[in-house]
Amino acid sequence: MKQFNVPNIYRSPLISAIKQQRKQSDKLKKDFSPTLVDLGPIQIYLARHFGFCYGVENAIEIAFNTIDSNPGKRIFLLSEMIHNPQVNKDLAERGVQFLQDTYGKQVIPFEEITGDDVVIIPAFGTTLEIEQLLIDKGIPTAQYNTTCPFVEKVWNRSEQIAEKGYSIVVHGKPKHEETRATFSHASSHTPTIVVNDMEETIALAKYITGEKPAEEFYTEFKGRYSKDFDITRDLQKIGVVNQTTQLASDTQAISDYLKAVFIRHFKLTADTISERFADTRDTLCYATNDNQTAVTGMLNTDADMAIVIGGHNSSNSSHLVELCENELTTYFIDAADRLLNKATIEHRNWQTKELSTIQGYLPDKQPLRILITSGASCPDAVVEKVVRKLASFYSVESRVDEFSQQIVNM
Repeated sequence: MKQFNVPNIYRSPLISAIKQQRKQSDKLKKDFSPTLVDLGPIQIYLARHFGFCYGVENAIEIAFNTIDSNPGKRIFLLSEMIHNPQVNKDLAERGVQFLQDTYGKQVIPFEEITGDDVVIIPAFGTTLEIEQLLIDKGIPTAQYNTTCPFVEKVWNRSEQIAEKGYSIVVHGKPKHEETRATFSHASSHTPTIVVNDMEETIALAKYITGEKPAEEFYTEFKGRYSKDFDITRDLQKIGVVNQTTQLASDTQAISDYLKAVFIRHFKLTADTISERFADTRDTLCYATNDNQTAVTGMLNTDADMAIVIGGHNSSNSSHLVELCENELTTYFIDAADRLLNKATIEHRNWQTKELSTIQGYLPDKQPLRILITSGASCPDAVVEKVVRKLASFYSVESRVDEFSQQIVNM
């Protein structure tokens, strides 16, 4: 896989050494057990896979190269590059301005940009409408496009099955940048609808089978379907694709549910199912799969608590928190600074996004066993800072360096 030139401020000697050692010992990625960083009174278990993925590193490399190669020019980002506060802060400090917030609300009017400006398309991609707007202004979109290749893979797969007459069901968060972009691309080829979860999928299925009157669909799914969508016509033949950072198991469950509905309703067999239901399992992102599977493997470890590191609006990070919370007490932070001291932590609720201050978060026991992972947009340097901060609470920070050296010498 291609190696990217990512600024050293995001790298971590400790994490790089651990990842390289695990890669060499498990080239086929079959071992999803965590790595134990034994610091004596505190034992930290790092997930097998975490941190920057291919698409994020690609986006960061393009963004920083764009800044360096365009001195004196105004540089804009359509929205956040990725859902990580440090990376977006670093870009802003280098003069990059954001045209929209993460929900598509305009921060700087498009009327203010010209063909002399540089506009970077973020890793989530963008809608065809916004891309055309930029082209009409004379702004070269391809040159500064950081759309993740795996997001583009979803778009390409959608187009392929659309050519065969399938409509598209997108499993995604309706307001998320990536979902909006995928909806735009898919709906340019075929009728498209977005479902957020299994509850909405079950509701949609009742319109497919006729259990619910067709006219109610347009109210229940308002804002989720493409122009001229006809509920009585456009869900006779479908394929399911996803926002790549959703829980892979959730997307698979939604696809399996709709497939079962189609089999029953249209009396299909294993030989005829493809006539109405497309196989789209190949659209699931490898990094999302690896990180989620690694958390599942990590949770087999007997531990006292878990910490997930990532931006509060990071979908893939939120799903890692969701997985951990099902098993043990979990804290969601975006930086080591959220560990205020040994007694106090600032924790983000992954569902409500509310930030709360919690006392006594570290159990009074030794050795204390903590599971740690991070989202795909979280720099490894941030993970190392969290490890060091925790170690400092037990006066064993020097053991982090000793452990790092041991890994290098292996």
